[in-house]
Amino acid sequence: MTRHETPVCRALFGHPARSVVFAFALVILVGTVLLSLPVAAEGRGSAGLVTSLFTSTSSVCVTGLAVVDTGTYWSDFGEGVILGLIQVGSFGIMAMASLLALLVSGKLGLRMQLTAQAETKSLGIGDVRRVLLGVAGTTLIVELAVGAILALRFRFAYGMPHGEAAYLGFFHAVSAFSNAGVGLHADSLTRYAQDPWVTLPTAAAVILGGLGFPVLLELLRHRRRQRLTGRRGWSLHTKLTLGATAILLATGTVLICLLEWDNEGTLGAFGTPRKVLNGFFTSTMTRSAGFNSIDTGALQPSTLLLMCILMFIGGGSAGTAGGIKVTTFAVLGAAILAEVRGEPTSAVMGRRLAPHVLRQALTVALLSIGLVMAATLALLTVTQARFEAVLFEVVSAFGTVGLSTGITADLPVSGQLILTVLMFIGRLGPVTLVSALALRERTRRYQLPEERPIIG
Repeated sequence: MTRHETPVCRALFGHPARSVVFAFALVILVGTVLLSLPVAAEGRGSAGLVTSLFTSTSSVCVTGLAVVDTGTYWSDFGEGVILGLIQVGSFGIMAMASLLALLVSGKLGLRMQLTAQAETKSLGIGDVRRVLLGVAGTTLIVELAVGAILALRFRFAYGMPHGEAAYLGFFHAVSAFSNAGVGLHADSLTRYAQDPWVTLPTAAAVILGGLGFPVLLELLRHRRRQRLTGRRGWSLHTKLTLGATAILLATGTVLICLLEWDNEGTLGAFGTPRKVLNGFFTSTMTRSAGFNSIDTGALQPSTLLLMCILMFIGGGSAGTAGGIKVTTFAVLGAAILAEVRGEPTSAVMGRRLAPHVLRQALTVALLSIGLVMAATLALLTVTQARFEAVLFEVVSAFGTVGLSTGITADLPVSGQLILTVLMFIGRLGPVTLVSALALRERTRRYQLPEERPIIG
């Protein structure tokens, strides 16, 4: 510890994971204060502390769950604060997760007092600058492109004034790319359920945001790298992310359409093309966005369970999506497949997976399952809502998805606080846990005697 380093600073900034948690908590606190101001609410005095805290946490953690209607409860100032919190939250998690991923992989370290001496590696300031500028540039380009498409559609197809169309278009574009799913309509996007010019650009922004910055950067630079170095093909991380995302999107679309095809409260009222469109849109939103084009509360219990599984898996690493991440899911699948085949090691796409990667994936998955079960049990003790609705709400909060069956606003204060904590842990838990585990990895210079307990 240096002479300028206090015990408090050491506790808060002694490890990159702790620094990320502290930074997000500070932003949430600032957002709570701003949303508690009388000017933030629409003509009804100041918002309550729990409402402000829940909304701030949901915005910064880009979840989208709400205890009040965003478009009518909050004033223009309040909506601006929410939009700012969403933007800061999405940029922050992409930047921090990308830096942590590079740090863990050994490609860069921190020449700052973010790590203990044994965990410090060298870092050129240009590396950090390139990551941050890349995240900012990617975010800006996607949000401007999608926002322009939505604004033009709102203006010329729905006759909205220029200002209102632009505001709605760019607000929803930022919310979509951030995977926040916060909308300004009380019915989310159900009024646009039959309009592919609204649903498809929104879904595209959600998918791009959910892939993660490392994947987007590799896709953008692939041709240039191939031309300069002669290297062909993507990295294993990119292949896993793209492959798993495509499989989960397609599987979700097919199963949601099959389960809801004749449900008059959801897809049953549409023709075949619109059924497929909304099935795809709903499957996409389970990546980690909270928009809905059909009534979530009218879904079949089987569909809710399917969506819980998809929400729990989430999207790509170092992106705006939540969940345990598709790469974690793919690694666990590879381990199961290897064990079924009787193979000594796990392999994916011609690459052998390191044992510590399997241990990290298993740790993240099991701890996440335990957290979801504990939160579900706690929430069931304070509400009379149906089990499937409570489980759906809990998984949605953990996966920072924001889809809701409609029970969030009716939960008691204790229930809303449980979801608030869950959103925070779900947003930061997996990435900080993995980085902490990787940075604390030690080499044992001896082996203990081997013994095999009975399994199963």
